[in-house]
Amino acid sequence: MPAAKSKTRAHETTLRHVWLASLGLLAIGQREAFAARGRLVARAVDLEGRARAFAGSAGAQLRGQVEPTVVRFSADIEARLAPVLDKLGLASQRKRPVRKASKAAKRARPAQGRATSARRARKG
Repeated sequence: MPAAKSKTRAHETTLRHVWLASLGLLAIGQREAFAARGRLVARAVDLEGRARAFAGSAGAQLRGQVEPTVVRFSADIEARLAPVLDKLGLASQRKRPVRKASKAAKRARPAQGRATSARRARKG
């Protein structure tokens, strides 16, 4: 007598299958949420860096355009006011331009604060 064929339940979806699938979906969803948050933070940092770089370059470019214009405007006003000030006897006394200290002069100066703290340390 031939053996009776038994029906396999391998292709049937049970409650256990649904439970395991939901756990998997939950794990994947949580992992993707953390990854999305990380990507969002990285993108915000990148955009902040770009904005700072743009603002810095725009500021430098603006200074490069405005400063010569202001100097020209100032020189023009001084040239126009010079005859009037001469007539009034208020001619501006031109000062020598302030020179920047040379590197050697900067090195020769003692550092402020160090000598006093060293003396205090020796005394105390």
